[in-house]
Amino acid sequence: MIISSESGPLPFSVEPSFFMQSAILITELRSLDVPRSHPRYRSLLAREKLADAAKKGLVVPQGLIAQGRGEAFDYLLGEKTTPPAMKAERAAAAYLVLAGHPVISVNGNVAALAARDVVKLAKSLRARIEVNLFYRTGTRAGKVAGLLSSAGAGEVLGTRPDARIPGLDSKRALCSREGIFSADVVLVPLEDGDRTEALVKMGKIVLAIDLNPMSRTALAANVTVVDELTRAIAGVARFVPAMRRDRAVAERVVRSFDNRENLEEVYECMHARLRKLRH
Repeated sequence: MIISSESGPLPFSVEPSFFMQSAILITELRSLDVPRSHPRYRSLLAREKLADAAKKGLVVPQGLIAQGRGEAFDYLLGEKTTPPAMKAERAAAAYLVLAGHPVISVNGNVAALAARDVVKLAKSLRARIEVNLFYRTGTRAGKVAGLLSSAGAGEVLGTRPDARIPGLDSKRALCSREGIFSADVVLVPLEDGDRTEALVKMGKIVLAIDLNPMSRTALAANVTVVDELTRAIAGVARFVPAMRRDRAVAERVVRSFDNRENLEEVYECMHARLRKLRH
């Protein structure tokens, strides 16, 4: 069934009941029986949202495994935004502001955990949003796009891919010609290494959000924000107004940022955290 939104007909098929489910998913935090004073409130919240999204078909089991792996690295960061993460968030904001055609790539985990934040960031940058899934089906792509629409997105690309990223054999190669294929800067939260490397080979500036600073994604990207997804999106968004006010500042930030050096600082933060825990 084709459903209409305020911006016109949606270019993908979604059952009407799914929009109600999406609204519930976005707001159901309040019903969780976990006090905000709990030291691991945010982590428990993320787990509940992903578990619920998995039941609705937005997130695959492999996505739950990826979330657990990321949490393990977040422990090594003290579950907080580190100085090098903040530096990378500033650089990512600068690249996005200077971009001629920025695109934010969204998978199931990203949509389930940060749909509203992604939409808000995209609007502040006039960036396109594109759904891109490793474990792709038309139904699942439509559900992810539907959740983003429920969160306030206008047009969501990626439900009807018409181009391919060179060098990839999986369905992850599928993309939108007016989106990722034509983008100059792509923000790729929770991305796999093969696709990150392929996007870099296409000449794109790739901004990654990845809690594992040793992953192929982290090492291949132009900017790697080693931070938890929701903290990272919020961190990038905080720097956008300042970068937009003064493009000269944004240009200086881009010129001075070195991803390898910044990752070395992340390693040092992790080492310091482990040394602290030993004493």
